Amino acid sequence: MDAMKIMTEGMVKEERPQFEVGDTVRVSVRIKEGERERTQAFEGTVIAKRHGGVAETFTVRRTAYGVGVERVFPMNSPMVEKVEVVRHGRVRRAKLYYLRDRVGKAAKVKEQLR
Repeated sequence: MDAMKIMTEGMVKEERPQFEVGDTVRVSVRIKEGERERTQAFEGTVIAKRHGGVAETFTVRRTAYGVGVERVFPMNSPMVEKVEVVRHGRVRRAKLYYLRDRVGKAAKVKEQLR
């Protein structure tokens, strides 16, 4: 059990980023390469949020070189440095899995003016 860390209620981040499904976000992720550590940005549309207390996750999708790339980020992970909202999207679904089948302009989410 020493090698595997168990997440408890005390490990929940105090300042939680405020974003919804359909928003375009830029997630800053810490990446460890050997001895060095750097921050990498992953920008895309939030297609799903899973509420589960400490185990809460969100899925971000983007298209890179014509290939769809999805990453699931744990909300309370220490590797996720910050999540900034680039633009707010207007959607009528809780999960946007239908975007996986769309290509080009059809895969866009309308912007919500706030």
